[in-house]
Amino acid sequence: MEGGNSPNLQLQQLPLATAAVSVQPHTDSFSYKENLIGALLAIFGHLVISIALNLQKYSHIRLAGSKDTRAYFKTKTWWCGLFLLVLGELGVFSSYAFAPLSLIVPLSAVSVIASAIIGMIFIKEKWKPKDFLRRYVLSFVGCGLAIVGTYLLITFGPNSHEKMTGENITRHLVSWPFLLYMLVEIVIFCLLLYFYKEKNANYIVVILLLVALLGSMTVVTVKAVAGMIVVSIQGNLQLDYPIFYIMLVCMIATTIFQATFLAQASQLYDSSQIASIGYILSTTVAITAGATFYLDFTGEDVLHICMFALGCLIAFLGVFLITRNRKKSVPFEPYISMDAMPGMQNMHDKGIAVQPDLKASFSYGALENNDNMPEIYTPATLPIVQEQHGSKGVSAPPYRVLEHSKKEPLLETGT
Repeated sequence: MEGGNSPNLQLQQLPLATAAVSVQPHTDSFSYKENLIGALLAIFGHLVISIALNLQKYSHIRLAGSKDTRAYFKTKTWWCGLFLLVLGELGVFSSYAFAPLSLIVPLSAVSVIASAIIGMIFIKEKWKPKDFLRRYVLSFVGCGLAIVGTYLLITFGPNSHEKMTGENITRHLVSWPFLLYMLVEIVIFCLLLYFYKEKNANYIVVILLLVALLGSMTVVTVKAVAGMIVVSIQGNLQLDYPIFYIMLVCMIATTIFQATFLAQASQLYDSSQIASIGYILSTTVAITAGATFYLDFTGEDVLHICMFALGCLIAFLGVFLITRNRKKSVPFEPYISMDAMPGMQNMHDKGIAVQPDLKASFSYGALENNDNMPEIYTPATLPIVQEQHGSKGVSAPPYRVLEHSKKEPLLETGT
């Protein structure tokens, strides 16, 4: 009886084992599908953001180069850029709900690639072939490296997925790896803030490290908020958990402080340096935070982790080469206004700009209209030296400077 029943038992258990094996490939394919959706949403969002920022920049340039007295927010181009900016940010925000954090963060290199390509397409200056190749060869190489790095990131990115429910986020929040990571991050942040505020350590690495540490918390909270919203849309309501609102408040607060430090950095350093160094530091710290909080690389083999790290390094190098090729900022130097001198060429004569080219970090180019110049651009005057009478033993200067008036000469020789 036992011998006769054993074949039947084996035949009955065989379909069950086959069914159990077939579940795993379906789960893996679904996970890779989510990764692809998240990566495409992030790429789309960064492309649209880059186009939006260039549209808004174009609207400012047109107003600066024309006699149009309208404000920039009254132009259709600026509003079109704002609409695209919101659309792109929504795309990036929703991408965190589908793909792991460590995969989405490095894809911000797409915006740098798009900005470089848009800048080369809409360039107005004419260059000789040799000058063009010399000027843009680093940009072409950087774009190629960034694209290769992006491909490696998508191909070998982490494949860990879990539903962003309130219980899961709370469990990750109180886990000892993340608590230890938060302790180390708070200590480093306080030390950097002390040196920055008290010791005047206004180094670009210090400021952008503060931004990167805040940004790591921003992306962690963004993924939690976006994931809980998507789970709620799917039918499992998560908005009644207090952790959702805690994450939402932390997301808004860290974003505001990031913008504050970035504004301070933009006043001290060039935008190309901020873009390259900020991308490298923010990506590195954010990947570390994602691997600690969401355990992105749990279960990944060594080959995938090494190839993912290689993709990050190639993307870092590509962004560095793209931003390195940009023009350096020219510091402001006081000058005497040409408009105050009779017979001198004016900025508006035949469209020739004779004023110095003020190319600050986030400026839109040379000045095109000087009708409303502030007092800093007024003509320079010589200091007034009062003549001393009755002083013995002190030799009088060979000349004295009088106050500037229409009836008196500026310089009068001494006797």
